[in-house]
Amino acid sequence: MTFIATTYRTFSGTKEILEIPKKKETQWIVYQDNEPKFFVDFYDLEKEANAMMNSLVLCTKRSMSEVLELINKKNNINLSVPKISRLGLSMKLKSEVRHLELETIPEKWLSYSL
Repeated sequence: MTFIATTYRTFSGTKEILEIPKKKETQWIVYQDNEPKFFVDFYDLEKEANAMMNSLVLCTKRSMSEVLELINKKNNINLSVPKISRLGLSMKLKSEVRHLELETIPEKWLSYSL
């Protein structure tokens, strides 16, 4: 899959964020330990993990961050969706196209009993 790696300068330093070209509101890049690891698309229901995330986020009306926090606590891992800047102030330095194959979040982490 094709992504755009964009480097930003913020108050806290330089930060590289992986972004989805033509992103939809139901698509997310999830980082594990500050590295891009997983790709989630709530409406790609052919993959069981995406269907489970659809249920956990859309059906329960929780935010993606809330669901990731629950998954983190239950499985003792560090998943996150990166933000460019907490204050909203940033300057774009450069962008480059990257081709990566990101996995779906493992189903064993996505218990319906969160």
